Amino acid sequence: MSDYYHQHYQTYHEKTFFVNPSSFLIPLTGNLRPGSTILDVGCGSGRDILWLKERGYHVTGLERAGGLARLARKHTACRIIEADFETYDFSQMAVDALVLVGALVHLPRPGFSLVLKSICRGLKKAGFLLITMKQGKSAETDPHGRNFYLWQDNELHDVFQSQNLMVIDFFRQPSKINTDDIWLGYVLKKG
Repeated sequence: MSDYYHQHYQTYHEKTFFVNPSSFLIPLTGNLRPGSTILDVGCGSGRDILWLKERGYHVTGLERAGGLARLARKHTACRIIEADFETYDFSQMAVDALVLVGALVHLPRPGFSLVLKSICRGLKKAGFLLITMKQGKSAETDPHGRNFYLWQDNELHDVFQSQNLMVIDFFRQPSKINTDDIWLGYVLKKG
């Protein structure tokens, strides 16, 4: 993966932090009790953590880019684990919900299922997962050199089913940053 997030963390923060995340977080929180524990994987500078914290959830973040992790700590006063989700051992966690908003879009298809399975080890039995992925076919590279792997709804359903993740809510919405991009959103329940 490109070092874009390490090198341009301030620009990324300014572009994404002030986007209102309610349209993609409410489908998850409608399934959670107040005080539930949530891990935001690939939390960026903490936008979603802050929104969830302000609504009474106990949120921890996990972020690979050091600059974004520092900003997340500053903006949320929450625990932020600085680690790469591709190698982190999630099995020691037991959270009620996982948030993966755009977190896995840079993962090539061959490794996607294994990484998702590893992350889900951090969920409690019958826990919930919010995941958003870019819709499309194949892959695309943006002007910053970031590779985005694109998915169709039926392909993601196949992956979820193979991992005993039940789709309980689905939404499709244009990006709040680039309306040409369409995001597929899923609330999943661990079976």
